[in-house]
Amino acid sequence: MISSSYLKLPRLVQAGGETRKLLDNLLFPEERVIIFSDANVAALPHVEKLIQDVRTHVSAVDVFTNIPPEPSVDDAQAAAEACREFHAVRVVAIGGGSVMDTAKLAGVLDTSDYTLKDLLDHPEKARRTSATLMIPTTAGTGAEATPNAIVTVPERELKVGIVNDALIADAVILDADVLPGLPAPVAAATGIDALAHAVECFTSKKATPFSDMFAMEAFRLIENQLETFCRDTRGSSVQTRLDLLRASFYAGVAIAASGTTAVHALSYPLGGKYHIPHGVANASLLLPVMNFNESACRDRLALLYDRVRPGQPMSNVADRSHWVLERISQIIHGVGIPATLERYGVSMRDLDTLTDAGMQVTRLLDNNLRPLTPDDARAIYRQILNGREDAL
Repeated sequence: MISSSYLKLPRLVQAGGETRKLLDNLLFPEERVIIFSDANVAALPHVEKLIQDVRTHVSAVDVFTNIPPEPSVDDAQAAAEACREFHAVRVVAIGGGSVMDTAKLAGVLDTSDYTLKDLLDHPEKARRTSATLMIPTTAGTGAEATPNAIVTVPERELKVGIVNDALIADAVILDADVLPGLPAPVAAATGIDALAHAVECFTSKKATPFSDMFAMEAFRLIENQLETFCRDTRGSSVQTRLDLLRASFYAGVAIAASGTTAVHALSYPLGGKYHIPHGVANASLLLPVMNFNESACRDRLALLYDRVRPGQPMSNVADRSHWVLERISQIIHGVGIPATLERYGVSMRDLDTLTDAGMQVTRLLDNNLRPLTPDDARAIYRQILNGREDAL
């Protein structure tokens, strides 16, 4: 019996430069548009120009920039209220994952039928109420392609994912001109986040031919371009920037078709409780989790080797698998991701709290090819903590 595969994508995706021309196909003069961004991004010269370009295309524009990194439920609900009060028919997100996730949520919250807190436990209630356009300013989160939105729930000290096809953006613009000058730490963290998406989705229990196709190509592009980009984001070529924007989008599509695994599951408490940037949390966990998973996904990892080194055949499956893990390690260290989380104030005394919280993310842990016990999670967290015995 042939199994079926499912994939839903944004209605329109455009990649290149000259966003002003691309907007001609997406915005209409009679529209009221609210732009979501964050204050730092909105102040960048190229983003200021983007905002002005939007203004020239529509009748009324409001700009909402009160979106913090790792937004809470209340932060996202406030943004949605701003959208409703402006009577916006379209939400345009210009920013990274937090901005895009908030915009996607605003696109389903112009209603009195439910609130964001209702969606935490009943995501199936979400329905589209406003059109959405995503313009990512980082190459990594993939939020522009996914049916997911992540919010921090302070009372749970955890990040929670809301998943519903209504959250898939109507349109996406991948603009290579927004990436020059991206701070290297941000480029590194978001790039490794995309790498984690690709590897996790390719080795997920839910992997499909659709997710495999997008995940493998995302892995190839990131393996080839991320280190170059992080060395000099301002001087990077248009091709490098477009490759990484496409890789981020492709890895996001892989999430939509498959799903992430234990890397993301164990990262949620790091973001929710300690406010560690999402990409950094995933980067710290990617190698420990994949080393743990290797025996269960060796054949899959070997296929990634075949994709990125087609002219260098290696017959032994285990050798190819271990090469991929070593290459991931090289990339993580090469782009400057910190080896431990000590700088974020996480220590061995937090081990039990992290383990308990991480094991709650069953939506993603269930995708992991190798079953993960609390003892396994504890051992993985131990690897990424600073290990100071005086903190016990």
